[in-house]
Amino acid sequence: MAPTDQGLVEMFVIISDLHLTDGSAGATISPGAFSLFAERLSELATSAGWRLDGRYRPIDGLELLLLGDVLDVIRSSQWLAQDRVRPWSNPHSPEFVDVVSRITSDILRHNDEAVSLLRGVSAQGGITVPAADRMGRPAPGSPPVPVQVRTYYMVGNHDWMFHLRGGGYDLLRQAIARQMGLANAPGEPFAHDPAECDPLYQSMRRHRLFARHGDVYDPFNFEGDRDASSLGDALVVELVTRFSATVEAELAAELPPQLVLGLREIDNVRPVLLVPVWIDGLLERTCSFTSQRKMVERTWDRLADEFLSLPLVRQRDTWNPNDLVDGLQRVLKFSKRLPTRWASAIVTWLSQQCGCGESSYFRHALAEQDFRNRRAKHIVFGHTHQAECVPLDASYAEASVLDQVYFNSGTWRRVHRQTALAPAEHEFIASDVMTYLAFFQGDERGGRPYESWSGTLGLAPSCVPIHRIDAGRTSHATRQPLSAPIVHTHAPHFAPSTVGAGIVPRRRV
Repeated sequence: MAPTDQGLVEMFVIISDLHLTDGSAGATISPGAFSLFAERLSELATSAGWRLDGRYRPIDGLELLLLGDVLDVIRSSQWLAQDRVRPWSNPHSPEFVDVVSRITSDILRHNDEAVSLLRGVSAQGGITVPAADRMGRPAPGSPPVPVQVRTYYMVGNHDWMFHLRGGGYDLLRQAIARQMGLANAPGEPFAHDPAECDPLYQSMRRHRLFARHGDVYDPFNFEGDRDASSLGDALVVELVTRFSATVEAELAAELPPQLVLGLREIDNVRPVLLVPVWIDGLLERTCSFTSQRKMVERTWDRLADEFLSLPLVRQRDTWNPNDLVDGLQRVLKFSKRLPTRWASAIVTWLSQQCGCGESSYFRHALAEQDFRNRRAKHIVFGHTHQAECVPLDASYAEASVLDQVYFNSGTWRRVHRQTALAPAEHEFIASDVMTYLAFFQGDERGGRPYESWSGTLGLAPSCVPIHRIDAGRTSHATRQPLSAPIVHTHAPHFAPSTVGAGIVPRRRV
């Protein structure tokens, strides 16, 4: 457990959407990412010690926020191993608590190396920075200065069970806190809204920061109560996870090996409603026989019908022909797919359902109370897996400027995203991605308010063993010129500076 000292915490770091699983229904990111993160955290803490006056003064501590969907309880085939309990069952029944506890224990065990590295960050001496000498510089050879790290866990839509009250969940949270080195208060649910955890909320206020997972803006994954399940849970468990298991059990012997291997990546497609589009592209590139393609498509449609027939789903079907359920019926099934622009229609419809008309959630940040009353400079969401930094507003009042910026904390996982050139061909490219955000106070980091990093690691062909067998519907280069049509003869975008050494140009305000 992290120290309980409530002294001033300075630097504030956010990561989200790690989606650590029990290994039964999807792979997770390599533990090497956590080792890299620990190194970068030390570097960030050292950088924060450099002040606006050019002198070095080590920071005393930092806060690390895990902004939801960290332990992925929903992505597990254990929900399918029995018939009585699903994420939308009674969450306070002993059977439900037992399933959640078992999946969580398996997640922690399956990711023991990664969890140990994360716990080590919060341990005494886990993060250290150089001491300062009398001249305000790092003192080489001096004992390093430990940085107190307080790690908090907020929930999202894949780990919402940790927000539930009850003795069984208290014991589960204590085990999680112990293994991950959390500073969350014992006996209290992990927060979904920052106001539910006072120490975390006060730290956000000091940093003029507001952060939430962002699932509240997704009608598929939040329906007004974070202590309850949603359509998104049913979609993952009863369609995506069940489809993978069904293909492996019933069809694998009749399908090309590269197709079966490819389908194991199904849960990494984003957004998840593009899964049937992704399957369609995979079938075109791996199945030479139409009968095999139809067999897989019929299996998906059958499971889609069973998903749409669930009481949880039917209860949400209204008289409105444009409601969520009717929309899902149109976008999920192969038998109802549009002849052209299927993927574009799905993405457009999904964005409309989320109320923003686009994939970014920055418009929802404009509605946050802490943005509108100018209390927060930085609004942070997770959930979308799309790392972003969007300028929102610059306010001028009483001779001062308030810059307000929206951030999305991205994800730590493999992601398959559709290519932009020829969407009709249903092609996707996979990569492993990782994002983290750091926010500073006062003169830390030379007075800079924030720093964000996003890493993308491309995959070797052997990691995604898909071999295209079709010729493709279009040629990607039929109308492309052989060389650039215009040769740029102007000067570089950033010309060499003519300002003398040591002189910092300043703009008159």
